[in-house]
Amino acid sequence: MKPPLPSPEELLRLFLEYLAVEKGLARNTMLAYSRDLAKFLAFVKKEKIAWARIGEEEAVRFVHAQSRAGLSARSMARLISALKSFFKFLILSGFLKKNPASQLTTPSTWRALPKVLTVSEVEALLRTPDEKTPRGLRDRAMLEVLYGSGLRVSELVTLKPADANLGDGFLICRGKGGKERIIPLGREACGWVGRYLREVRPRFDSGPSPFLFLTRRGQGFTRQGFWKVLRGHAGKAGLAAKISPHVLRHSFATHLLERGADLRSVQLMLGHSQITTTQIYTHVSRERLRRVYDQFHPRA
Repeated sequence: MKPPLPSPEELLRLFLEYLAVEKGLARNTMLAYSRDLAKFLAFVKKEKIAWARIGEEEAVRFVHAQSRAGLSARSMARLISALKSFFKFLILSGFLKKNPASQLTTPSTWRALPKVLTVSEVEALLRTPDEKTPRGLRDRAMLEVLYGSGLRVSELVTLKPADANLGDGFLICRGKGGKERIIPLGREACGWVGRYLREVRPRFDSGPSPFLFLTRRGQGFTRQGFWKVLRGHAGKAGLAAKISPHVLRHSFATHLLERGADLRSVQLMLGHSQITTTQIYTHVSRERLRRVYDQFHPRA
C-alpha cells in the first residue's frame, strides 16, 4: 500500500537528507537544490495542486515561469536537475508512481565559455597586494594558492595548515561531496604561503583557529569575504569587470592546457568527476587560437 504523503516541507527535508547521506552531495549543491525546490513548493501551493495530481503539464508550466522570470540557462539546468532528482526520490520512496519531470529538457549551457585571464593579467593581479603589510602578505599567499592550484573558493577558505605540504609542494583538498584529492603547488605559491605562516598567521590567530587563511579577527574566511578581497585587488589591477574566484580557476586550467598539459591530469587537479566537464577548457583554448590566427595570419 502506498504510504501517506508527508507535508511538502517534510518531503523536502527527507530529500535533502537523502542527498547528503546516500548521494554525498556537496553542501553548496544541496543549498542550491533546496532553494530551487522551495520555489517549486511555493508554486504548487499557490496553484493549489494536489501532489498526487502533479503531471508533466504542471512541471512544464513551472519551468516556463522561471524562464520568463529571467533565470539563466545554467540556473535553469540546475533547476531541472533538482526537479528530476526530487521526483525520482519520491518514486523510490513510494510516494509517487510517475516522474512528471522526466521529459523536461535541459537548456544548453555549452556556449557559455568561461572567462579567463591572460598570463600577464594574472601576474598584474598577483603583484597588487602590498606584501610589506600583514594583510597584503596574506592576500598574496591566497591569490598565489588559488591560481597555482585551481581550487574552488570554498576549498580555499576551508584549507587547514596541515593540508599544505610546502616541503614536497602539494595540497590536500576536500572538494565536492567530501572527496579528497592531492594537488601540486608550485615553488612561488609555496614560498608565499611559507612566509604567511611564519610572519602573519601567528599574529592573526587568537583562537586557535583550524583554518589556514585567517582574517584580522582570527576567523576563517567566508566565500563572500574572500570575493571582496579579490575584487579590491582586481580593481587596483584594472580587472574588476571580469574577475571572480572562479575566473582564476578557469585561468589555471586554460593556461595548463595551452602549455601542453593533458586533459586527464587537469581533470584530476580540478576535481571534476566527469572529463566532459573539463573538456570545455579545450574549447576556450581553441577560441583563443582562432583569435590569434585571425589577427596575425595574412590570409585569415
